Amino acid sequence: MKFKIKVCGMSQASNIANVAELQPDYLGFIFYDKSPRAISSVSAELIKYVPETIKTVGVFVNEDLELVIDNVINYKLKAIQLHGSEDPAYCEALKETGVEVIKAFGIRKGFEFNLLENYLKAVDYFLFDTQTEQHGGSGKQFDWSLLKNYMLDKPYFLSGGIGLEQIEQINEIDDDRLLAIDVNSRFETEPGFKDINKLKQFFNGLQ
Repeated sequence: MKFKIKVCGMSQASNIANVAELQPDYLGFIFYDKSPRAISSVSAELIKYVPETIKTVGVFVNEDLELVIDNVINYKLKAIQLHGSEDPAYCEALKETGVEVIKAFGIRKGFEFNLLENYLKAVDYFLFDTQTEQHGGSGKQFDWSLLKNYMLDKPYFLSGGIGLEQIEQINEIDDDRLLAIDVNSRFETEPGFKDINKLKQFFNGLQ
């Protein structure tokens, strides 16, 4: 497969196990109380039992740095995804703990991609999502043609309203910097619960 796959917004025990069986490259868990997909402390315990072949990702929004690091240790997270206004120093401090750091940016017309230069040494990957006040999970796709303005070499995740309808469009993307496709709300039967059959169709449809 040309791109890796990240399934984000996992929050329910049985569903976590079923999605893990599909062997996505990344499995995302939202540690942000205001999200309808926020994971409870009880369900978060299951993160430790996700197969080692899958990178577990903790998603945070403007959280206290020490608390994020505590979660990395407690749940053996492999990566951290930051959806707030975290600065490069914050990202670099996290990166020093040994986890992958993914910095998300909401993309809209007029977005200044040159601002990302400050993060080049501080993060492993960027994630480009649809600009929303809710920090993602909108189910809406942004205009991917805006990515022509992204001139840096840093690999990135593509997110924002991606569903089965985008399979053909994704397969046509020719960009070596695109590392992974990030899916979430368009594959849900309810917030935090993924439709396994739809995910299978998506996995099988990507080249």
